[in-house]
Amino acid sequence: MDQLQVVLDNIGSFVWGPFFLIPLLLGTGLYLTIRLGFLQFHKLFPALNLGIIRRRDSDSEGDISQFQALTTALAATVGTGNIVGVATAIGIGGPGALFWMWVTGLLGMASKYSEAYLGVRFRTTDEAGDKSGGPQYYLQKAIRGPVGKILALSFAVFAFLASFGIGNMTQGNSIAANVEGSWNVAPWVTGIILTVMTLLVLVGGIKSIGKVTAGFVPVMIVFYVAASLYILIANIVDIPAAFALIFTDAFTGTAAVGGFTGSILIIAIQYGVARGMFSNESGLGSAAIAAAAAQTSHPVRQGLVSMTQTFIDTLIVVTCTGLVIITTGAWNVIDEATGEQISAALMTGEAFSHGLPGEWGHWIVTVGLIMFAFSTILGWSYYGERNVERLFGQRLVMPYRVVFSIVVFIGCTVPLSIVWSFSDIMNGLMALPNLIGLLILSGLIARETKHYLKHDPKLVASTSEIEAFMVDRPGWADWKSGNVVGSSRAHTGRAPVQSARNAD
Repeated sequence: MDQLQVVLDNIGSFVWGPFFLIPLLLGTGLYLTIRLGFLQFHKLFPALNLGIIRRRDSDSEGDISQFQALTTALAATVGTGNIVGVATAIGIGGPGALFWMWVTGLLGMASKYSEAYLGVRFRTTDEAGDKSGGPQYYLQKAIRGPVGKILALSFAVFAFLASFGIGNMTQGNSIAANVEGSWNVAPWVTGIILTVMTLLVLVGGIKSIGKVTAGFVPVMIVFYVAASLYILIANIVDIPAAFALIFTDAFTGTAAVGGFTGSILIIAIQYGVARGMFSNESGLGSAAIAAAAAQTSHPVRQGLVSMTQTFIDTLIVVTCTGLVIITTGAWNVIDEATGEQISAALMTGEAFSHGLPGEWGHWIVTVGLIMFAFSTILGWSYYGERNVERLFGQRLVMPYRVVFSIVVFIGCTVPLSIVWSFSDIMNGLMALPNLIGLLILSGLIARETKHYLKHDPKLVASTSEIEAFMVDRPGWADWKSGNVVGSSRAHTGRAPVQSARNAD
C-alpha cells in the first residue's frame, strides 16, 4: 500500500505539475477569453441577473430551472476546496497562491462558459425523459470520427471513477472527521446518517437534487461569507497589507518562518492553479453536465449563467477564506508541538477561531465544512449518474444511486490517503479530454456566441424572438432534436441514429 501511495503521488505530481495540466488549463482559459472577446467581464452582470434574479427561461425545455442548474453546479464545487484547499495553497505556495487562484478563476470563467454552452448545445434526452449532456456527449457529437469518440468515452470513464472519490468518499471522510473532532460522534454514526440523507435526495433524481440545492446552497454560501466578512471588517486595517502581500508574493514567492521552506514562484503558481481548479472545476467539464439539465431557450444563455458559478466560488468564497487566513496571520502560525507551520486542515479553523469570539469560529468552520461537503456529494452524484447513463444506459442509473449512497458510509469509516491521491489523478484526467475538446471547438463556440449576443446583448429576448433570429441558423434544428426522448440512446449507438432524426 505504501508503494502504491508513492506511485499515485508521483503520477499526481506530474498530472498537476507545471509541465502538463497547469499550462493547458491556463492556456485554454486565456485562448477562450480572447476568442470570446473577454466575455466574462462585460456579460457578468446580465448573467447574474438572469441566473439569480430572474432564475428561469419561461416556455423552455429542460428538467430544472437555470437557477437550480447553477446551484447544483455550485453544490458540487463549493466544497472542502473552499476551506481546506485554499489553506493548502497558501500554506505551501504562500499568500501569492491566492492571486493565481484568482487568475485561474477569471480565465476559468471563459472555460466554464464554453463547456456549459456545449453541454446544452449538444444535449440529448434519455429513455426516462431526462436531459443528458456534458463532455461525454458533446465531445463525440461535435468532433466527428474516432477522435471525438475516444475523448468522450475517456471523459465518461474518468468522471464515473472520480464521482466515487473526490465527489463521495473524500467528502464523507471530511465530514466524519470534523464531526468526531467537534462533537465526539463516532464516524459510523455519521456515515449512516449521511448515507440515508444522500439516498433520500438521490432517489428523486435531478429534480430532487435541484430543489434541495436551490434552498440549501444559497443559505450555505451566505452563512459562510457573512462570518468571513465579520472577521474582515474587524481586521479592516490589515486588508491593504494583505492585498500587498498577495500581489508581491505572487511574483516573488516567500518563505514562512517555521513553515514551508523556500517557496518560489513556480510553487505559488502550481498550488494556486491546482487548488483553484479543484475549487471551481473550470475546464473540468463537470458543470456542463448540470447545465445540460437547465430549462433554457438558448445554449448561450445557460452558458453565461453557468459562468457565474466560477465567479461566486473563486472570486467570492475563495477570496473570503484566503483573506481571513492572511489577515488573521493563521498562515504563519507555528504548531507548538512540532515547531512547524500548522497543517492546512487546521489553518482555516485557526483563522476563524482567532477572528470570531468564543467558540464561534470553530463551529462556523465545522458546520460550513459539513454543509459544503454534503452539497458536493449531491452535485457529484448527478455527474456520476449521467456518465453511467452514457456508458451503460438508463437501466443502471438507479442502482448507481444506491451504490453511491452506500459508498458514502465507506468514506466516513476508512482511511483515505490513497483515495485522495487517486481522486486528484482522475480529476486531472477528466480535464484533459475536455480541454482538448474546448480548443478544437473554440471556433464554433465563438461564432455562435457572437451571433446570439448580436441579437440579444442584454439576455432579455423571449422564446419567440430567439426562434425568429435562430430559425435558419445551422445547428438550430439539431439542438431542438435533443429534446426527443431516446435521443441519447440514438447517439451512443444503443439505438439507430435515424430514430431520433425521424422523431424530430
